[in-house]
Amino acid sequence: MNMRLLIQSLICTSLLATCCLAEEQAYTGDVTDVRTIRHLDKHPGAARLWEPYIAQWEGKHLVAAFGVTIPGKTDMGDILASVSRDDGDTWGDPVVIFDHNRWQGSIQFAYANAILYKPPGQDVLWCFAMRCPMVFRNSEESQLVGAFSADGGRSWSPVEMAMHYTGPLIVVAGLCETQIDGQKRYLLPAHRNTLQKDPHGSRDQFVLSSSTLLEWKLEGYIPQPETGKVFLHEGNIAPGDAPGELKMIMRTANYENDRLGTDPPRAFSSVSSDGGRTWSPAQQEPDLHNAKSKGYFGRATDGTHLYVYNDGPVGQRAAMRYKIKPTGGSWSDEKTFYDAGIKNSYPTLIEVAPGDFRAVWDSGTPDSHRTHIHFGKLKLPQ
Repeated sequence: MNMRLLIQSLICTSLLATCCLAEEQAYTGDVTDVRTIRHLDKHPGAARLWEPYIAQWEGKHLVAAFGVTIPGKTDMGDILASVSRDDGDTWGDPVVIFDHNRWQGSIQFAYANAILYKPPGQDVLWCFAMRCPMVFRNSEESQLVGAFSADGGRSWSPVEMAMHYTGPLIVVAGLCETQIDGQKRYLLPAHRNTLQKDPHGSRDQFVLSSSTLLEWKLEGYIPQPETGKVFLHEGNIAPGDAPGELKMIMRTANYENDRLGTDPPRAFSSVSSDGGRTWSPAQQEPDLHNAKSKGYFGRATDGTHLYVYNDGPVGQRAAMRYKIKPTGGSWSDEKTFYDAGIKNSYPTLIEVAPGDFRAVWDSGTPDSHRTHIHFGKLKLPQ
């Protein structure tokens, strides 16, 4: 009898694994090896899972951080991290990086928008995020917060940032290493949306810089387009087209009414030739669609630029597409990254080998967004 039960259990386990694999494969697109890192049903009482970020610790050891939202808040909650030791095939139970139940003195914070960064040559992994007092409904009035892990994402130690920029900020894109006046600097793109609550506020994209990852200052603003104001935000920085150039591709919206997109729905860009200290006025990228949704912009080892984004009208955030641009070339035709007839948003990618990327994004159902965190692989054509 025990042997029969054991065999039945093994059969059920095998069938369950087959069904899960089949479910993961029910999509079209060039991303492969799609896996679910975490599902909302593992977090009773949470509202959604959102805004993941991925980093490579070493070899096949990957770390993914993501947010778990508190009901009643738009985009605030806890930040957790999961570890994979087999290149994303399986993921362990997450550990907490930032917990909204841990008070900071007399203030209770909630957290949003994890950003992972492993400095080259260092055996430490950083997680930067935003913390916002719980009295707010959303995270638009946040401060920068950080934590580090010395064991590949299994445990985390929060640290206080020394901030010379004292205004509210929103961060969502990754860090970029550069040199300013011959000195190494880390750039962190950020923006603010104080106009949401203050008629005399603003909607500005800017750049923070640090030489230590602990002390941060305001390096400079992205000038508005010469043709009129646009809500520039969630910019990604990568090496540009010319030697020594940095380029930022930004998500966009209507400046006065951020519920609306631009017309036409386009990403905007800005470039810097001095390591990120000053930037050109933002201008429209005619080949890059953006309908008020975070995209990913980066550059592969061989110089190929990559842009991953949501297609469709403002607010749809369903299928994800991508374009590539070789060095000195033009943007390719639109390619399908991932399309499963469900809601998807906030893709982030890292290059683990030349032209070989690992990706995370939040997914949902045809009717609901952000019910689980997805992982996949993308290899650029050689």
